[in-house]
Amino acid sequence: MSRKITELMSRLKSDADLQLEDCSLGFNELNLEIAPSNWLAVCYRLRDEYGFEELIDLAGVDYSDYGVGEWSTDQASSSGFSRGVEPKAAARFSFDNPVPEKKTDGKRFAVVIHLLSVSQNYRLRLKAYCAEDELPRMDSVVDVWKSADWFEREAFDLFGILFDGHPDLRRILTDYGFVGHPLRKDFPLVGHVEMRYDPNLARVIYEPVSIEPRVNIPKVVRDDSRYTSDSVEGNDA
Repeated sequence: MSRKITELMSRLKSDADLQLEDCSLGFNELNLEIAPSNWLAVCYRLRDEYGFEELIDLAGVDYSDYGVGEWSTDQASSSGFSRGVEPKAAARFSFDNPVPEKKTDGKRFAVVIHLLSVSQNYRLRLKAYCAEDELPRMDSVVDVWKSADWFEREAFDLFGILFDGHPDLRRILTDYGFVGHPLRKDFPLVGHVEMRYDPNLARVIYEPVSIEPRVNIPKVVRDDSRYTSDSVEGNDA
C-alpha cells in the first residue's frame, strides 16, 4: 500500500461532508460507497477538492443473482453432466416458467465509476446503490465529467438505469425498438427475439427466438496428484 493511498484514505474518512457508507482498500485502489442522494455532490467534491479530474469508466451492476454459482467444480464429479445442469441463475429460466425471484437481500442495482487523478497519480472506485429496484435511477454526472455521456447511455441501455439530467439518454448498443435490458440477470441468455433478412419483404424482420436453451458443460482443469512435487519425487525414487 503506497503512502499516497493511505493518506488519501485517511483524508476521505475524516471528511464528514462526504457521508461515506463504506471506505475500503482493494487491489491498491480505494473503494467508496455512498448514498444515492449524495451521488452528485460527492462527485463534484472528488473532482474539485480531491483532484479526480478524469472519469475512466462508469457501469451498472445487477446484484439480483450475486453469489449464485452454477459452475462450482471443486466437489463435482469428473465425468457426466452433474454440474451446471440444474439452472440456478435467473437468466437460465425456461420460457414456459416464470422468472425466478431475486435471490439476494438489499438493493438490486448499483452504479460504479472509476476515477483517475492524473495530477496525484492514484485511482478511486465510487459506488452507490439505486434507491429503487423497479425503477432504478441516479443523477447524471455528465456535467461533472463529459466522458460519462456514452457510459451512462450504455448503463441505461443494458441495465435500464435512468440518469436524471442526462442530455440525451437513448439506447446506444441495442437496436431501435429493442425490448428489455440484456445485462439484467433476469434477461434470458437466448434472448426474446431473433432477426433475419426477409427477401420477399426486402427488409429485416423480428421473430420469436427459435433456439432452445441448453447447457454447455465447460472443461475443467483439475489438480492431478500424479504431477505434484511429492509424487514426482516418489516416482523418481
